[in-house]
Amino acid sequence: MRSRLTAGDVDEAAAVLAERALELPELEHARTVAAYVSVGPEPGTLALLDALRARGVRVLLPALLPDNDLDWGAYTGPDCLVRVRHGSRMALLEPAGERLGPEAVQQADAVLLPGLAVDARGMRLGRGGGSYDRVLARLERAGADPALVVLLYDAEVVERVPEEAHDRPVHAVVTPSGVRRFR
Repeated sequence: MRSRLTAGDVDEAAAVLAERALELPELEHARTVAAYVSVGPEPGTLALLDALRARGVRVLLPALLPDNDLDWGAYTGPDCLVRVRHGSRMALLEPAGERLGPEAVQQADAVLLPGLAVDARGMRLGRGGGSYDRVLARLERAGADPALVVLLYDAEVVERVPEEAHDRPVHAVVTPSGVRRFR
């Protein structure tokens, strides 16, 4: 479905997603949000990142490590982003500047997770690299309990996704048509 979206479709959905996400109490009261920069036809995040920053929220963005784990850096605006190609995989936009370490995500009040789908139980289907599975495991080991939120298109909220023992449910999914909570 994403491959059929035009740039205009993605931009339009991104504006609505940002508006809906900013209404979440979990983001309204957050001091630190760990997020990501969308690429291609993924639900757009830049408008949301900028709006969070404008509110005075500290936004952390991931930098992919060679072992598929994530390091984190501060988002200081679109000018801080650099395009990084990771082997034969797609290029990602990552924050330039100081790396804060994989544990920096533990400071987040909310974590925005990328995904391909979320099911009726709140189980998230990721992109298959395991990076965010590691993040969620790290948060659990540390006893951290940030709000876990996924941004998706409406058709990506489905009845059931495949689940493995290490998978953890998210707390909410934001789509252009609204918010669905799972806790």
